[in-house]
Amino acid sequence: MKEEQTFTIKQAAEQTGISEDTIRYYEKIALLPRADRRDNGHRVYRKENINTIQLISCLKKTGMPLEEIRPFLAVSADTDPAEYPELVEHLRSHRENIVSQIASLQQVVDFIDMKLEEGRYRQNCSDESQAGVSEKAVGEPKPVSTVEMSYFPHRPKRASQ
Repeated sequence: MKEEQTFTIKQAAEQTGISEDTIRYYEKIALLPRADRRDNGHRVYRKENINTIQLISCLKKTGMPLEEIRPFLAVSADTDPAEYPELVEHLRSHRENIVSQIASLQQVVDFIDMKLEEGRYRQNCSDESQAGVSEKAVGEPKPVSTVEMSYFPHRPKRASQ
């Protein structure tokens, strides 16, 4: 029989991108089960522990608080999601929030791009040697919402003295 592969806390941290201190913290707050210990007291992690740490990391990156992550960890990976409709609904709702955040951030990126294009356009217009300004630089600016405008008020530049 093949012996199960195990990992040190350092190896678990390297594989998951989560620091050793954070892994210890997750154990302390019982987000992760307490790791088994070797005779010398060092922690031993198994592949399922690595998978759990990766799941926590993934959900954490979405902005989900640790306490909201906890119920997802109680469900095994091969469980039918239909058995947990409340978790499915929570994940759908969380996904909608993320999609909304992405859309808001994209508007900010579009606004910044517009400002950068305006800056290049103004710079190029003042340079007589740039007679062939590209169409992209002088094209229509992308629409910006009133919310964005409140964050980035347009201030006309002062004329050079």
